[in-house]
Amino acid sequence: MSKTFGASSTTRSFVVGSERYDYYALPALEEAGLGKISRLPLSIRIMLESLVRNCDGVAVSWDDVKALAQWNPAQPAEREVPFKVARVIMQDFTGVPAIVDLAAMRQALHDAGIDPKLINPIVPVDLIVDHSIQVDYYAVPDALKRNLEKELERNAERYRFLKWAQKSFSKFRLFPPGVGIIHQVNLEYLATVVTSEGVGNGKVAYFDTLVGTDSHTTMINGLGVLGWGVGGIEAEAAMLGQPVTFLTPKVVGVNLKGKLRTGVTATDLVLTLTEILREHGVVGKIVEFYGEGVKYLSIPDRATVSNMCP
Repeated sequence: MSKTFGASSTTRSFVVGSERYDYYALPALEEAGLGKISRLPLSIRIMLESLVRNCDGVAVSWDDVKALAQWNPAQPAEREVPFKVARVIMQDFTGVPAIVDLAAMRQALHDAGIDPKLINPIVPVDLIVDHSIQVDYYAVPDALKRNLEKELERNAERYRFLKWAQKSFSKFRLFPPGVGIIHQVNLEYLATVVTSEGVGNGKVAYFDTLVGTDSHTTMINGLGVLGWGVGGIEAEAAMLGQPVTFLTPKVVGVNLKGKLRTGVTATDLVLTLTEILREHGVVGKIVEFYGEGVKYLSIPDRATVSNMCP
């Protein structure tokens, strides 16, 4: 491998319509002798692409890239992975405190005579209000409308703050009550599988990845988008462009064969898998599904498995 080989050496491009996109090609790492990249689990490859793309020598180093490229399934390196996600999602109970923290940071800059607009999310942030809704009216035709009106009245101060935040912060979107639950909105509307952003005079395409402030964020993995739940502090760090760090994970592979018989539901599959996986031990590990059986599962079924498996 050349001593000058680095992240920039992996860039390739493709054209869609009239648009040209650059991307970081993982096969280039294997060609350069960094490891058998094509043999790595897909989840590890998605993380590796993020490391290569975000390699700046500070938050993410080339040593981090090389360590993950040489991932050993039997004994992963005792090394942290500085994983930068493409976006962050939040529900209202855990997300509002994070936005309050950003507002407090802006106030601190203002008090110090510094432009408060310097505080902004670095990656896109979506906050979906779905957890605080209470049922005051039911069994009447306009129950939904009346419950939403009651919610806006009950939490008027919070919604005034969130409306200010949506107008004030860049890359921040607010989904009001009544739109849907966070995981449904994420799966049906927000997820792109592959995303892109302008860099210089061009565009860079990369995997859609995320962390969310809810334990069921893993539901999005059913669409092939890598994501999981984190605490508020980790989510805030990710919002500000900092990596989410964790020890190099082990990966448990689940080979799905055949297809579900008539009358057998995704929930039945999940209950069986949960028993098997808990006995095997998957805490702190990534569970990756593969095999011919995957193609026979619909997106709703895959989302159910991703959401409910331990």
